[in-house]
Formats: sequence, structure tokens, C-alpha cells
Amino acid sequence: MAQSPEDSRRPARRRPRRGAPSRSEPDRLRPELQPGRQQGLQQVRRARRGSALAVVGLVLALAAPAGHADEEPTPFERYRSALQLTATTRVYNQQIESLIAAREAELDSLREQLEGVEDLERAITPMMLRMIDALHRFVELDVPFRLDERMDRIAKLRQVMVTPGKSKGDKFRRVMEAIQIENEFGRTIEAYRAKLKGADGERDVDFLRFGRIALVYQTLDESEAGVWDQQTRSWRPLDASYRSAIRQGLRIARKQAAPDLVRLPLPAPVDADSARTAKGGAG
Repeated sequence: MAQSPEDSRRPARRRPRRGAPSRSEPDRLRPELQPGRQQGLQQVRRARRGSALAVVGLVLALAAPAGHADEEPTPFERYRSALQLTATTRVYNQQIESLIAAREAELDSLREQLEGVEDLERAITPMMLRMIDALHRFVELDVPFRLDERMDRIAKLRQVMVTPGKSKGDKFRRVMEAIQIENEFGRTIEAYRAKLKGADGERDVDFLRFGRIALVYQTLDESEAGVWDQQTRSWRPLDASYRSAIRQGLRIARKQAAPDLVRLPLPAPVDADSARTAKGGAG
């Protein structure tokens, strides 16, 4: 088609290159928006560095005209990431080194304990035998309540010590249980019926024990009563004025009456100085 002279003088329109972004009408009319794209790209880069302030910049950048968001990190950004990773790894390694040092100290302590196990096993058996002997002497010198039962418990301990197959831990537990039972006797009140040996033979009586402070007995017909004298290690008879108190104490110990004050004969307290003086005079 032939062009007129006027058409030949008009400048030809350039067609946009294939793949090139086309400028919209607002872009052609408002070229001042181009600096906003550059600012937005800078804020996106700050957001990639992980800074908290860059998050706000990212929001502002998204509000600005869109640019190329999928850009490769710059060498500076890679360098900064490497520094952060190095600092984090250094702190982690320090923590691991502390844990390793603590584990090594614990292993050294366990090695020392294992080295002393053999010596401890050799020493624990004689110690338990001495504990049983001391318990035996204590029961012999103590107030004679439930004497047969207590002596039988000690005899069973000696039998356990020579029984094959019993571990040292089980033997030590049995010894400690016997000691604990003896310890509890000093903090309890008890009433029981047993035989009392006397000049006329054995007879059934009611015993009343207040810890290790007092041990009294009363015959079943309440015609006779007595109290144990620890100094003379013999029974001392009581007059009829104590019968009612002993009867009340027996009922309290059997939980047949509410706890109440009971009038019983108790040995006079002896201070330490008097005891040492009496011991020195006796020697």
C-alpha cells in the first residue's frame, strides 16, 4: 500500500520488544514512581538479612510498585549469613564442651567409687556384726518388756548373716529394721498379756508399758501390782492405790478409753553430774 507524503514524514511507532515489560499508562504519566521501585528492592534485601526492622520495610516495599523480588543474595548477604552461622556454631560448641566436661567429671567420680566398692564390701559385714552385738547388749540392759520376742528377732538376724544367697543389701536392711523397731518402743504405749516369773512360778499378768519410762504389771484379778525398777533390775510391788490408775492405763493403751493423765510411779530423774559422781564412787 502506498504511503502519502504526509505519512512518510510522521515518525514510525516502535513495537515493544518480545519479553520486555510493557509500561502501563500510569507509568508513562508518573515517571516519579521509578525511585519507589529502587527503594522497595533495597527494603526487600534488608528483609532477607533477617533484621526485625526490615520486616517493616518489606511491608512498605510491597506497598510500592512491584519490582524483581526473586534476586540472588549479594556477596555481602552471604558473608553476613556465614558470620551468623559461625557465631551460632561457636555458642553451640561451647555448650557441648561444658556438657562433655561435666560427663567426664561424673565418670571420674564413678570410677573412684567403683574402686572403693571392694573395700566397702569387706568392711560392711564386720560392721553389721558389731551392730547386732550392740543391739543384743542394749536389749539385755533395757527394760524387760517382750524380752522373748526381742531376743528372738536378734537370733534371726544372726541366722540371716550366715545364710548363703542373701545379699549384703538385704542383710543390712534387716539389721536397720530391727534397730528401727527398738527405736519405736521408746515413743509408744502398749498393753499386752504375758507370763511373769515369780517365786511361786509363772502366772499370767497384764503388762502396761509407757515408752521406756515405766513398765508395770497387774494380775488378772487386780489383787497384785508391781513396777520394774531399772536401778535394781527387779520388780517392786505397788500398793492398792495404783490399781485404778493401772486399770485406766490398760484401757487407754488398748484404745478402749480416750487418752488421759495416768498416775503411775516413775523413777526420780538423775542428772549427768550425779550419775558421774555415783559411778566414780562405785569405782
